[in-house]
Amino acid sequence: MDSEQAQPDAGLLSPVRAGTAAEAATGDRAWLRALLDAEVALARAQARLGVVPADAAAAIERAARADEIDLVDLARRARGAGNPVVPLVAGLRRLAGPAGEHVHHGATSQDIVDTAAMLVAARTRAVLLDDLDRVLALLAALAQRHRDTPMAGRTLGRQALPTTFGLKAAGWLTGVLESRDRLADVRLPVQLGGAAGTLNAFGDRAVELLAAYAREAGLAEPILPWHTRRTPVAELAAALALTSGALGKIATDVVLLAQSEIDEVAEPAAPGRGGSSAMPHKRNPALATLIRSAALQVPAYTQVVLAAQAAPLERPAGEWHAEWQPLRECLRLTGGAAATTAEMLDGLEVFPGRMRDNLDDLLTVLQPPPAADQSTSFARRPPADPGPGAAPELVDRALAAYRERTR
Repeated sequence: MDSEQAQPDAGLLSPVRAGTAAEAATGDRAWLRALLDAEVALARAQARLGVVPADAAAAIERAARADEIDLVDLARRARGAGNPVVPLVAGLRRLAGPAGEHVHHGATSQDIVDTAAMLVAARTRAVLLDDLDRVLALLAALAQRHRDTPMAGRTLGRQALPTTFGLKAAGWLTGVLESRDRLADVRLPVQLGGAAGTLNAFGDRAVELLAAYAREAGLAEPILPWHTRRTPVAELAAALALTSGALGKIATDVVLLAQSEIDEVAEPAAPGRGGSSAMPHKRNPALATLIRSAALQVPAYTQVVLAAQAAPLERPAGEWHAEWQPLRECLRLTGGAAATTAEMLDGLEVFPGRMRDNLDDLLTVLQPPPAADQSTSFARRPPADPGPGAAPELVDRALAAYRERTR
C-alpha cells in the first residue's frame, strides 16, 4: 500500500493536463524545487548584503542542488507543522553542514511557501503564455481565412440571422487575447516578512533585503509583506479563471457546431481520438470536452482562493493552507486547456458547404411573406436585408487589434 500511495498523480482523472508542460511545471517535484530555490535566493540575497557569510550561501546552494530531499518523506512530515517548510529546513540544514545555521535565516515558513508559489506560477505562466500565443496565431489565421464564409448565427440555440465563421473565430480570438493580457500583467512578488511581517531579524538592511531577494528570485518586489493580504494569489487565480473561460467558450462552440444535426466543424482526426467504447461509429469531440472540463473546474477552485483573502491578523490559520491545492489546479488545468486548445485548432476541419446548406434553411424562413398576407405583425417580419451585416469588417477590427498587440 505504501508504494501505491507514493506514486505521483499522473492525471488519471484529469486527462486535460496529463503529460502537458503545465503539469510538469506544477507537480510535487516542481514545487519542491521552487521551495529550495526560494531558500537559495534568500541566502544569496542575504550574502549580497552581508547578513550571512558568502561561503555559507554557496554551501546552502550546493545542498539545495544535491537532490537528496525525499519527497514522500517530506510530505508526510509536513503534517507535523502544517506545512512542508519546517521539515525541509531541517533537511537542508543537515545537508549544508556547518553552514546550516544560516539556512532560512530570519524567514518564516510562509515566506518560503509563498515565494515558491510565485516561482511555480511564473514558470507555469511562461509555458501557458506560449501555448496561448499558439492559440492566438491559429485563431487569427482561422478568422482571416473565413472572413467571408457565410453561416447561420444562432441565439438561444436557434438559427437567428446570417453571420460569418470568420466573425465567430474573431470572437474567440478577442476573448483569448484579452485574458492573455490580464494573465501576463499579474504581478508575482516574493514574500518576506519574518515572524510577524516586520522583518525584525534583518536590522537596518531589512528593506534593502526585499529588493535583493526579489532580484535573486527573479520575481517582483513587494511594497510590504503580504502574509494576510492575499491580492497576488487572488489576482492570479482570477486571471486563470478568465483564461480558462475564454478557452472553454471555444470548446463549447466546437461541441455544438460538431453535432450531427449541424456538422459544420470537426476536430482534427487522429488515431484513437474521439472513439466511443460502446458506439464505434461515433467521432466524439474529445479535445473540446477536455477543455470544457477544465473551464468548468477552474472557477470553483478560484472561489476557494478568493475566499481565503479573509485571513486574520498577521498570519492565516487555514486560509493560506487552503490556497495551495486550488492554486495548483488553476495553473495546471488552465495550462492543460491552453495546450489542448492549440491541438484542437491546429487542424480543425471547417465545412463551408454544410454552413451554406444550414444557412439556406434559415434564409428560406427569412423570406418576406407574400404582399397579400397581412397576418404577420411588423414585429414578427424578417429583416429587409438578411445578410451578414458588418461581420467581415468586424473581423478586420479584431485582426487589427491582435496584430497591434503582438507586433
